[in-house]
Formats: sequence, structure tokens, C-alpha cells
Amino acid sequence: MEENKVTGGKVKKPGKRGRKPAKIDLKAKLERSRQSARECRARKKLRYQYLEELVSSRERAICALREELEMYKQWCKAMDQGKIPSEIRALLTGEELSKSNPNSSKQQRPVKSDPAEK
Repeated sequence: MEENKVTGGKVKKPGKRGRKPAKIDLKAKLERSRQSARECRARKKLRYQYLEELVSSRERAICALREELEMYKQWCKAMDQGKIPSEIRALLTGEELSKSNPNSSKQQRPVKSDPAEK
């Protein structure tokens, strides 16, 4: 048979070890909870700011790539019509120069051209 001791209106089970729950100041507990919530909201705000900046930078990169793609499409259309855009000529002559000059390994980004140019 199990015997339960009654002390101070509480029933204790025999064999239970560990610390007895201390009476925690309710105001202090609420303040810790509020502080934790404030910190959580601040972390969440920083995380969203970081993600928004990341999305914004990726969107700018996508726009730049779309512009570059459009430029290449225009170059292809011009070459289909038998015209060689001046930028491609510059790239071809620049490649020949860079082969003879190993110090100029940095490539220049091509500039948009008018498809009517010859």
C-alpha cells in the first residue's frame, strides 16, 4: 500500500526527488515574459528586413540580366540581317588585344546597341 503524507494541505507522493517548486514572483515572471516577447519581435523584424533586402537585390540582378538578354537578342537580330553591331566588333578586336596582352584579363560589359547600326 502506498501512503501519501499530507503536509500543509498538499499531498506528497513518497520517492519524489528534486527541488520543490519555489514561489516565483508573479510580477517578475510577467516582466521576463514581456521582455522575451520584445526580443522575439525585434529578431523577427530584423529577419524580415534581411529577407526584404535579399529579395530586392535579387530583383535588381534579374532586371540587369533581362536587360543584358534583350541586348543580346537585338545583336542576334542585327546579325541575322547581315549587320555586325559595333559592340561585337569591339569585343572581337578587344579579345585579340587581350590575347597579346595578358595583363588585361578584366572583361568589359557590352553596351546596348541600336540594331540599325552597321
